[in-house]
Amino acid sequence: MNNRLSYNPDVLSCLANLSNDEVFTPPQLANQMLDMLPQELFQSPDTKFLDPCTKSGVFLREIAKRLIEGLAETIPDLQRRIDHIMHHQLYGVAITQLTSMMSRRSLYCSKSASGKYSISQFDDEDGNVRYRDIRHTWVQGKCRYCGASQEVYDRGSDLESHAYEFIHTDNPNTLYNNMTFDVIIGNPPYQMDIGVEKSDYAIPLYHKFIQQAKRLNPRYLSMIIPARWYAGGRGLDSFRAEMLNDNRIRIIHDFPDSSDCFTGVNIRGGVCYFLWNRDNRGDCEITTHRGNNIVGPVVRPLLENGNDTFVRYNQAIPIINKVFSPNSPSFASVVSSQTPFGIVSSYKGYAKKINANDLRLYKSGHEMEHRGQTAYVPIDMVLRGYELIHKHKVYLGEASSAVGSFPHAILTMPFYGEPGSVCTQSYLAIGPFGSRKECDNVISYMKTRLFRFMVLQRKNTQHNMAHVFRFVPLQDFSKPWTDEELYKKYGLTDEEIQFIESMIRPME
Repeated sequence: MNNRLSYNPDVLSCLANLSNDEVFTPPQLANQMLDMLPQELFQSPDTKFLDPCTKSGVFLREIAKRLIEGLAETIPDLQRRIDHIMHHQLYGVAITQLTSMMSRRSLYCSKSASGKYSISQFDDEDGNVRYRDIRHTWVQGKCRYCGASQEVYDRGSDLESHAYEFIHTDNPNTLYNNMTFDVIIGNPPYQMDIGVEKSDYAIPLYHKFIQQAKRLNPRYLSMIIPARWYAGGRGLDSFRAEMLNDNRIRIIHDFPDSSDCFTGVNIRGGVCYFLWNRDNRGDCEITTHRGNNIVGPVVRPLLENGNDTFVRYNQAIPIINKVFSPNSPSFASVVSSQTPFGIVSSYKGYAKKINANDLRLYKSGHEMEHRGQTAYVPIDMVLRGYELIHKHKVYLGEASSAVGSFPHAILTMPFYGEPGSVCTQSYLAIGPFGSRKECDNVISYMKTRLFRFMVLQRKNTQHNMAHVFRFVPLQDFSKPWTDEELYKKYGLTDEEIQFIESMIRPME
């Protein structure tokens, strides 16, 4: 048989690989998420499912398949079974008019639920997959629901406003007449551009869908989202605390490299999907996916031993327990805050000294060849960090490439900061130390794989802040350090060493 003629791909699988702009869910992934649910849900004619952010309709379609099979004995007639499922069990809120038609096409085999080709007839074209052209509610230039910029998104009805109906209401119960849903599942929009080129300035949105879904009090909630919430950050700190302290999150599947989940899609920090169980509390089953290597599930609390950090790698737990002691001095204690001397990155300084007490300034340009170039700055430009100015110290880039594929460097190359020098906010200052030799020994420690592995356990974005060094113990810096010495000091096994070195590449 001609392979080209026999190949019949699922259109939703093809759609899932189109672009990064809208991350569509492949059917295989949707089914993996559905597998986390108790399967008896698909054998009950009373179970109600909601996708509050439907794009391609893949979740609703795959649920329909399971219900059609699961209800075969309860409702033997196929058409009556399909009608019951479509009218009384499956509901969706589309994120755009286009995705509403795509979702109805996937679920009803017709973009119009009242059309002659629909597999189950409704009185209106929406059926149970609704879309409403919702506008933002502006308060002092921002949307009170999602934080969108009025300057960017207050535009004509002919342009998409990205005001998603599910999160732009104070009472989501009114969307479906106070209906109670057993399962809410979906892949929400991840972020919203605010008109600034750097993606760091995008507004996260996915957490708002989760919080709104919880207000509906479903029995089960499952969504696939960026994993950046592990570390908090812009608009996510309270959500992070809420999630990590919620022992109703019973399953997490974690993908540090998003391409292991969404083929060809790069989402910084990776992605995860989870199962929240309203009526069942306890530790979480955590499974880590790295390529073909799947570790878990390991049942453990989201916050280990009272720490304030979620450790995403199961294999890292015994290593952390050997290396880190909450009662011992932490390397974080010698790391400055961001903008250590109060000098912003845009300040360029002078090419030459003008006054005798001018300080050497380490700054960073936009091109790689300019990184770490120096200039001079008047001492009265320094706003903080005075205790470090005339001391030996180490400088480290405030940001590095986002943690993604492995092995990864995690940090940029640290370098010596002589007395009489300062830096812009492009760097962190580490110290003070007693001599240049001591700084060189600190740098040798920072270059080890173990040091950077311990940083990784708290670092989930490109930015380096003092708290990401909390798991790193201080050492005796009268001598240099190597990985071999550190592995021996902390009694790491060959398997643990192999894991560390698979995650962290040498720093040349």
